[in-house]
Amino acid sequence: MSSDTLLHAANFSTLTMCMVLKFPQMFALMRAKSSAGVSLNSLLLELVGFIVFVTYQMYYDYPPPTYLEYPILIAQDSILLLLILHYNGSLRQSLLYTLLLVGGWRLLTVEKWIVDLAMSLCTFISAASKFVQLQCLWRSKDAGQVSALSWAMATYTCMARIYTTAVTTGDMQVLVRFVAMTLLNLWVLLTVLYYQRHGSRSKKED
Repeated sequence: MSSDTLLHAANFSTLTMCMVLKFPQMFALMRAKSSAGVSLNSLLLELVGFIVFVTYQMYYDYPPPTYLEYPILIAQDSILLLLILHYNGSLRQSLLYTLLLVGGWRLLTVEKWIVDLAMSLCTFISAASKFVQLQCLWRSKDAGQVSALSWAMATYTCMARIYTTAVTTGDMQVLVRFVAMTLLNLWVLLTVLYYQRHGSRSKKED
Protein backbone atom coordinates (compact mmCIF):
# COMPACT_ATOMS: atom_id res chain seq x y z
CA MET A 1 0.00 0.00 0.00
CA SER A 2 1.47 3.37 -1.03
CA SER A 3 1.93 6.19 1.45
CA ASP A 4 -0.70 8.30 -0.35
CA THR A 5 -3.27 5.50 -0.17
CA LEU A 6 -2.51 4.94 3.50
CA LEU A 7 -2.84 8.66 4.18
CA HIS A 8 -6.21 8.85 2.41
CA ALA A 9 -7.40 5.74 4.27
CA ALA A 10 -6.35 7.21 7.61
CA ASN A 11 -8.05 10.54 6.86
CA PHE A 12 -11.23 8.87 5.59
CA SER A 13 -11.51 6.40 8.47
CA THR A 14 -10.90 9.15 11.02
CA LEU A 15 -13.51 11.44 9.50
CA THR A 16 -16.05 8.63 9.18
CA MET A 17 -15.55 7.48 12.75
CA CYS A 18 -15.71 11.02 14.13
CA MET A 19 -19.08 11.56 12.43
CA VAL A 20 -20.57 9.07 14.92
CA LEU A 21 -17.97 9.13 17.70
CA LYS A 22 -20.21 10.68 20.35
CA PHE A 23 -23.40 8.88 19.30
CA PRO A 24 -22.90 5.87 21.61
CA GLN A 25 -22.46 8.27 24.55
CA MET A 26 -25.56 10.27 23.58
CA PHE A 27 -27.65 7.11 23.24
CA ALA A 28 -26.40 5.83 26.61
CA LEU A 29 -27.53 9.05 28.31
CA MET A 30 -30.92 9.11 26.58
CA ARG A 31 -31.54 5.44 27.31
CA ALA A 32 -30.77 5.84 31.03
CA LYS A 33 -32.15 9.39 31.28
CA SER A 34 -29.13 10.07 33.48
CA SER A 35 -25.63 11.52 33.07
CA ALA A 36 -24.15 9.46 35.91
CA GLY A 37 -20.41 8.90 35.47
CA VAL A 38 -20.03 11.48 32.69
CA SER A 39 -18.10 14.52 33.90
CA LEU A 40 -19.48 17.91 32.85
CA ASN A 41 -16.15 19.63 33.57
CA SER A 42 -14.31 17.06 31.44
CA LEU A 43 -16.64 17.74 28.53
CA LEU A 44 -16.23 21.51 28.83
CA LEU A 45 -12.43 21.20 28.85
CA GLU A 46 -12.61 18.89 25.83
CA LEU A 47 -14.74 21.44 23.98
CA VAL A 48 -12.23 24.20 24.74
CA GLY A 49 -9.38 21.98 23.50
CA PHE A 50 -11.24 21.17 20.28
CA ILE A 51 -12.04 24.83 19.61
CA VAL A 52 -8.43 25.91 20.18
CA PHE A 53 -7.07 23.10 18.01
CA VAL A 54 -9.32 23.66 14.99
CA THR A 55 -8.84 27.44 15.20
CA TYR A 56 -5.03 26.99 15.18
CA GLN A 57 -5.19 24.64 12.17
CA MET A 58 -7.44 27.03 10.23
CA TYR A 59 -5.39 30.10 11.18
CA TYR A 60 -2.25 28.57 9.64
CA ASP A 61 -4.09 27.19 6.59
CA TYR A 62 -3.30 23.55 7.30
CA PRO A 63 -4.83 20.99 4.89
CA PRO A 64 -8.55 20.63 5.79
CA PRO A 65 -8.43 16.79 5.77
CA THR A 66 -6.13 16.95 8.81
CA TYR A 67 -8.72 18.67 11.01
CA LEU A 68 -12.07 18.33 9.22
CA GLU A 69 -13.49 16.09 11.95
CA TYR A 70 -13.16 18.73 14.67
CA PRO A 71 -16.14 20.90 13.67
CA ILE A 72 -18.17 17.66 13.69
CA LEU A 73 -16.85 16.74 17.15
CA ILE A 74 -17.59 20.24 18.45
CA ALA A 75 -21.18 19.93 17.23
CA GLN A 76 -21.55 16.50 18.87
CA ASP A 77 -19.99 17.70 22.13
CA SER A 78 -22.40 20.66 22.13
CA ILE A 79 -25.37 18.29 21.89
CA LEU A 80 -23.84 16.10 24.59
CA LEU A 81 -23.42 19.17 26.79
CA LEU A 82 -27.12 20.00 26.39
CA LEU A 83 -28.06 16.42 27.31
CA ILE A 84 -25.90 16.47 30.45
CA LEU A 85 -27.29 19.84 31.52
CA HIS A 86 -30.82 18.58 30.85
CA TYR A 87 -30.42 15.45 32.97
CA ASN A 88 -28.64 17.47 35.67
CA GLY A 89 -31.55 19.93 35.75
CA SER A 90 -29.25 22.80 34.73
CA LEU A 91 -30.34 23.44 31.14
CA ARG A 92 -30.61 27.20 31.78
CA GLN A 93 -26.82 27.34 32.12
CA SER A 94 -26.46 26.39 28.46
CA LEU A 95 -26.76 30.02 27.35
CA LEU A 96 -23.88 31.06 29.63
CA TYR A 97 -21.65 28.25 28.35
CA THR A 98 -22.52 29.16 24.75
CA LEU A 99 -21.57 32.81 25.27
CA LEU A 100 -18.27 31.88 26.95
CA LEU A 101 -17.26 29.35 24.29
CA VAL A 102 -18.19 31.55 21.32
CA GLY A 103 -16.57 34.60 22.93
CA GLY A 104 -13.38 32.64 23.63
CA TRP A 105 -13.29 31.35 20.06
CA ARG A 106 -13.54 34.88 18.67
CA LEU A 107 -10.80 36.07 21.02
CA LEU A 108 -8.38 33.46 19.69
CA THR A 109 -8.14 35.06 16.25
CA VAL A 110 -7.63 38.66 17.42
CA GLU A 111 -3.82 38.37 17.50
CA LYS A 112 -1.33 35.74 16.27
CA TRP A 113 0.30 35.41 19.68
CA ILE A 114 -3.04 34.57 21.28
CA VAL A 115 -3.70 31.58 19.05
CA ASP A 116 -0.06 30.45 19.41
CA LEU A 117 -0.26 30.69 23.21
CA ALA A 118 -3.61 28.90 23.26
CA MET A 119 -2.20 26.08 21.12
CA SER A 120 0.79 25.70 23.43
CA LEU A 121 -1.70 25.18 26.28
CA CYS A 122 -4.07 23.03 24.21
CA THR A 123 -2.41 19.73 25.10
CA PHE A 124 -2.62 20.55 28.82
CA ILE A 125 -6.29 21.57 28.48
CA SER A 126 -7.18 18.38 26.61
CA ALA A 127 -5.13 16.27 29.03
CA ALA A 128 -6.90 17.91 31.95
CA SER A 129 -10.26 16.91 30.45
CA LYS A 130 -9.18 13.24 30.50
CA PHE A 131 -7.87 13.44 34.06
CA VAL A 132 -11.11 15.05 35.24
CA GLN A 133 -13.07 12.16 33.70
CA LEU A 134 -10.68 9.68 35.30
CA GLN A 135 -11.13 11.34 38.69
CA CYS A 136 -14.90 11.11 38.27
CA LEU A 137 -14.58 7.37 37.60
CA TRP A 138 -12.14 6.78 40.47
CA ARG A 139 -14.34 8.71 42.89
CA SER A 140 -17.53 6.86 42.04
CA LYS A 141 -15.86 3.50 41.25
CA ASP A 142 -18.63 3.09 38.69
CA ALA A 143 -18.60 3.64 34.92
CA GLY A 144 -22.22 4.79 35.12
CA GLN A 145 -23.40 5.85 31.66
CA VAL A 146 -19.89 6.35 30.21
CA SER A 147 -19.66 4.74 26.75
CA ALA A 148 -16.61 2.52 26.25
CA LEU A 149 -17.28 2.51 22.49
CA SER A 150 -16.97 6.31 22.25
CA TRP A 151 -13.65 6.21 24.10
CA ALA A 152 -12.39 3.35 21.91
CA MET A 153 -13.19 5.33 18.76
CA ALA A 154 -11.51 8.42 20.23
CA THR A 155 -8.37 6.36 20.89
CA TYR A 156 -8.28 5.12 17.29
CA THR A 157 -8.81 8.56 15.74
CA CYS A 158 -5.96 10.05 17.77
CA MET A 159 -3.67 7.19 16.70
CA ALA A 160 -4.60 7.80 13.06
CA ARG A 161 -3.91 11.51 13.46
CA ILE A 162 -0.38 10.80 14.71
CA TYR A 163 0.33 9.27 11.31
CA THR A 164 -1.48 11.88 9.19
CA THR A 165 0.21 14.75 11.02
CA ALA A 166 3.66 13.17 10.73
CA VAL A 167 3.39 12.79 6.94
CA THR A 168 1.68 16.12 6.17
CA THR A 169 2.53 19.09 8.40
CA GLY A 170 5.04 17.52 10.81
CA ASP A 171 3.96 20.09 13.42
CA MET A 172 5.62 18.94 16.67
CA GLN A 173 3.05 20.64 18.93
CA VAL A 174 0.26 18.81 17.15
CA LEU A 175 2.14 15.49 17.21
CA VAL A 176 2.82 15.73 20.94
CA ARG A 177 -0.86 16.50 21.51
CA PHE A 178 -2.04 13.44 19.59
CA VAL A 179 0.42 11.11 21.30
CA ALA A 180 -0.69 12.37 24.72
CA MET A 181 -4.38 12.14 23.79
CA THR A 182 -3.96 8.58 22.49
CA LEU A 183 -2.43 7.43 25.78
CA LEU A 184 -4.97 9.27 27.93
CA ASN A 185 -7.97 8.12 25.86
CA LEU A 186 -6.69 4.55 26.19
CA TRP A 187 -6.33 5.02 29.96
CA VAL A 188 -9.93 6.23 30.26
CA LEU A 189 -11.13 3.37 28.04
CA LEU A 190 -9.39 0.73 30.17
CA THR A 191 -10.74 2.34 33.35
CA VAL A 192 -14.30 2.34 31.98
CA LEU A 193 -13.99 -1.32 30.92
CA TYR A 194 -12.61 -2.23 34.35
CA TYR A 195 -15.49 -0.61 36.24
CA GLN A 196 -18.07 -1.99 33.80
CA ARG A 197 -16.73 -5.49 34.33
CA HIS A 198 -16.45 -4.96 38.08
CA GLY A 199 -20.01 -3.61 38.21
CA SER A 200 -21.33 -6.58 36.22
CA ARG A 201 -19.70 -9.00 38.64
CA SER A 202 -21.14 -7.17 41.64
CA LYS A 203 -24.65 -7.35 40.15
CA LYS A 204 -24.28 -11.10 39.53
CA GLU A 205 -23.14 -11.64 43.12
CA ASP A 206 -26.14 -9.64 44.39
